[in-house]
Amino acid sequence: MPVYDLHSHSTASDGVLSPVALVHRAIGQGVDFLALTDHDELAGLAAAQQAASGSRLRLVQGVEVSITWHRSTVHIVGLHVDPREPILRQGLARNRAGRRERAQRMADALARIGIPGALEGAYAHAVNKDLIGRTHFARFLVETGVVKDVKTVFTKYLVQGRPGYVPHEWASLREALNWIHAAGGQAVLAHPGRYRFGGEKLRLLLSEFRDFGGEGMEVITGSHGQDQVPLLADLAVRHGLLASVGSDFHAPGEGGRELGSVQGKPMRLPERCTPIWSRW
Repeated sequence: MPVYDLHSHSTASDGVLSPVALVHRAIGQGVDFLALTDHDELAGLAAAQQAASGSRLRLVQGVEVSITWHRSTVHIVGLHVDPREPILRQGLARNRAGRRERAQRMADALARIGIPGALEGAYAHAVNKDLIGRTHFARFLVETGVVKDVKTVFTKYLVQGRPGYVPHEWASLREALNWIHAAGGQAVLAHPGRYRFGGEKLRLLLSEFRDFGGEGMEVITGSHGQDQVPLLADLAVRHGLLASVGSDFHAPGEGGRELGSVQGKPMRLPERCTPIWSRW
C-alpha cells in the first residue's frame, strides 16, 4: 500500500530541513507521495522536485495558505498547484508581506511582558526571512529557556488569548480557494481538529469551504489526536469532502511527528473515507 504524506514544511517556510534534505528523509521513511506545503511560499518546490527526480518518491507540488475566517486564522493546503501561476504567486506575496508586519507586533507584545529581543531571535531561526512565523518565535523562546518545548510555547504565549498572540487579517477563504484553483490545484482544509471550534462553527466552516469549491479536508494529521479521527472522517463523508493525510512535519523530533506517520503509526484512513488521491 503506498504511503502518502500530503503536508510538510521545509526551510522555505518554518521547517528546519532544506527541501532537498526533506525529500531524502521522506525517501528514507518509505514515503511514496510527499507534498511540500510551505506556508504562503513556493520557493522550495523546484529543489524538492529535482531531489525527487529518479527516485521512487513522487513529489506533489503544494502550498499552505493562511486565511482569516470569522476572525480566526485557518490554513488551506493546495495540492498539485502550478507554481508558475501568476494569480497564486501574487496572492502569496501579499500574505508574506503581512507576515513581516505581524512579526513586529508579536515581538512588541512579548517585550511588554518582559521578553526582549524576540524579533531578532525569531529571524535568526528563519532561513527565508520573508516567511517569519510563530514557529520561529517558538524556537527562540525554547532556545532562551523561557519554556521547555515548542508545543508549550504555543499554549502559553502564541495562541489566541495568550500574551504573545496578535490578530492579523490574512486572505479570505474565497480568495485562497480562487488562487489554488487558478493554479490547477485541489484545495484541502488543513487540520480542522486543531482550531478548537465548537461543533456548529466547524460544520459552518466545512459547509462554506465546500460551497466555495473546496475539495478535501485532512482527517489524519500530526495536529489531530487518534480520538478525533472517527469524528473527522464522519464530517468528511457528511459534507461530501475527500479525505487527506499529512504529518505536518517541521523538524525531526518536534511535536512527535515524522514523515509518513503520526505518533509512530501509519496514516491509514477509515474505509468510509474517499481519499483525495483517488481523483489523481
